[in-house]
Amino acid sequence: MPEIVDFKCLRCGHEFTGPYDKRMPIERSCPKCNSNSVRKIKKPIKK
Repeated sequence: MPEIVDFKCLRCGHEFTGPYDKRMPIERSCPKCNSNSVRKIKKPIKK
């Protein structure tokens, strides 16, 4: 079941959310600039 996570475009810096499932990798593109340099934003570990 995919979870909703935050993504960031490395080209234009746009941040957006979307579904993510590490078992089913898909190529993403930035909704603002259409770059495929998109990475998942890692959340800080809560103590």
